[in-house]
Order: sequence, then C-alpha cells, then structure tokens
Amino acid sequence: MIKILKNILSYQNPKDENEDIKNLELLSGLMIEAAYTDGQIEESELDKIKFSLINIFNEDPNDVASVLNEAIKNKNNSKSLHHYTSFINKKFDDSKKQLLIETLWEIVLSDGELHDFEASLIRRLAGLLYISDV
Repeated sequence: MIKILKNILSYQNPKDENEDIKNLELLSGLMIEAAYTDGQIEESELDKIKFSLINIFNEDPNDVASVLNEAIKNKNNSKSLHHYTSFINKKFDDSKKQLLIETLWEIVLSDGELHDFEASLIRRLAGLLYISDV
C-alpha cells in the first residue's frame, strides 16, 4: 500500500509538463514578436532571447532550442497581443511581468537600434500587463 502511495505521489503530472511547454511557447513567441517588429531578427537578439529564457526564466535549454526554432518558423503567423497578455496576466505576478518587460527592452535594444515600432509594442504590452513602462 505504501509503495502504491509513493508511486502516486512521485508521479509527475503530464498536464504540468504541458503547461510548462505552453509557458515557454508563449514567452518565446512574444520575444520573437518583439525582436521581429522591425522586420528582421538579428543574431544578437536571438542570443539574448536564448539567454533570457534559460537564465532568467529558468527554462530547459533543450526545450528552448526546439520551441524557439518553432517560434521563428511561425513568426509571420503573428498572434494578437491579447493572446499573450491574457495568459501572462493569469500566470505571472507583478515582479515577473516587470522582469519580462525589462527583458523585452533588452532584446529590442540588443541590435543597437531602437525602432519606433519596437518601443510602441513594448509600451502597449506594459499597459496590457498593468506594468508601468517608465
């Protein structure tokens, strides 16, 4: 009986794994969306996205590589900001939202240029996430 209970308690719920992948897909998609706002994705922006996902948001490097490649392939199938922000507002606390906005600023600035569209996107996201853009 104890062995059965241990197995039940140690069983990792696949739903949790699916939710983790969903988080990673949305973060990757949003970061690629921000990087591609100026019409191109620089290598410096990709490096910053990978670094951020792995070191700041603590995602698995293997998952990051595959999900990021998929996000790049789908960059022209852009989703509405509501798609991203509704999920983030449900799952992230204010400090994590602020960290995300800071990371997005670092990504768009990593190519050495700030385009008006990039700044506008991040300011709109900050508003939709109820975070100050200052």
